Order: sequence, then structure tokens, then C-alpha cells
Amino acid sequence: MDIMLFDLSIWVYLALFATAFIAGAIDAIAGGGGLITVPVLLAAGLSPAQALATNKLQGCAGTLSASYHFIKKGQVDLKQMRPAIIMTAIGAVLGTLLVSYLDSSLLLKAVPIILIAVAVFFFFLPKVQPYIASKFSLSHLQFALIIGTSIGFYDGLIGPGTGAFFSTAYLCLMGLTLVSATAHTKILNATSNVSSLLVFTFSGHIMWTLGIVMGLGQWFGAQVGSRLVITKGTKLIRPMVIIMCLAISVKLLINQ
Repeated sequence: MDIMLFDLSIWVYLALFATAFIAGAIDAIAGGGGLITVPVLLAAGLSPAQALATNKLQGCAGTLSASYHFIKKGQVDLKQMRPAIIMTAIGAVLGTLLVSYLDSSLLLKAVPIILIAVAVFFFFLPKVQPYIASKFSLSHLQFALIIGTSIGFYDGLIGPGTGAFFSTAYLCLMGLTLVSATAHTKILNATSNVSSLLVFTFSGHIMWTLGIVMGLGQWFGAQVGSRLVITKGTKLIRPMVIIMCLAISVKLLINQ
């Protein structure tokens, strides 16, 4: 019951707020904030189902915060992104609804390999991205139908590395710059998070008090991270994405 969380001391809440702040800043830059927050939620005594559901609540605050900043700074065109937003939402809802019925273990085993490949791609980004983008390209509608639906579904079903996958798709298939790809990624990340949260709301697993406290930390952390994306650009994003992809891969391999 959520009432049990009132037994936590103010210092625990402050520590969770600070953790969410750091995770929100990192997630706005490179994704992978859940790598920090989920273990902390489990350590606070939540069950795996409660940790995942509550993490989705506080994660929404971070991605919405970063999205708001990128929209405010004119980094994205929401009208142009409308098809991708709609298809990502549909994919995320389907993935979340099917999480109890599909065996995601096989897909999860492949994720570390894919993330390592993404890390290598980002390492060689200046050389390979222009070449790949010149050979492969999708229209906004094609991107929405293929990438938005599939990665949205993946985020609802499993989740790790979603931001890196969206960024890579935008770089390779839409030819965006790294800063622009990161901004567009946050919009779709927020979309899939909110869509999944709507499904989780009916599960009874969300610890609302804790999620809101951490959500505030995520919001302010994402504001810092999104500002750094615009001011520091590629010099900051590339190494952070590589580090987070490898960190998520290591964690998944250890868990397996």
C-alpha cells in the first residue's frame, strides 16, 4: 500500500529526490536514467512490479521536462512529428498491455548486443552517419509507421536503450544532427512513457507518493540536462551515449 511509504524518513525522500535529479539530467542527455532509478526503487523496498510502474511515473516527469525545454527552444516541430507521436503511443500501449503475455526474455538477451553496436556507431559517428544517412532515408510517415510503432512497442514491453534506439534511427534514417536527434528522441520517449503510464495506472502497482517526489527531481534534472544538450552539443552527447549504452549492456548481461 502507498501509505507504507510515509514510514520512510525525510532523508530517504531527499536521497531519492537527488537520485532522480541526477537520473533526469543524464536521461535528457543520453537516455538510460532508469539504470539509476530502478535499482534505487528496489533498494527502497518496492517489489519489481512496483519499481517498474513507479519508475515509469517519475520517468514521465523527466522526459516531459526535457521535451518542454526542446519545444520551447524550437528544436522540434510538433506538427511535423504528429504521425510519429501517434504511432509511438499506439506501440507503447500495445507493448505494455502484452508485457504479461509475451516472453520478453529472448528479446532481452539480444538487447546488449544491439546496444554495444549502437555504442560503436556513436564512437565512429562523424564518419559513418553522413554515409548511412545518404544511403537510407524515410519520410516522416514511414518513420512513424516503422520506427515509432516498433520502438514504442519495445519501450512498453521492455524499455532499456529506447532513447539510444530512437536517436540512432533519427541519425541514420532522417539525417538529423545529434542535438536535433536527441531533442526529437525526447518527444517520442515522453510519448511512450506517458502511454505506458496510462496502462500502469490501472495495475495498482504505482507508489504515487514516492513517484511524485522523484518526479520533481526528474523534472529539474531534465531541465539541466536538456540545457546542456543545446549548449554543449556533440561533445557532451556522444561520450554520454556511449557510456550509457555500455553501462546498460553490462547490467543486462549481469542480470542474465
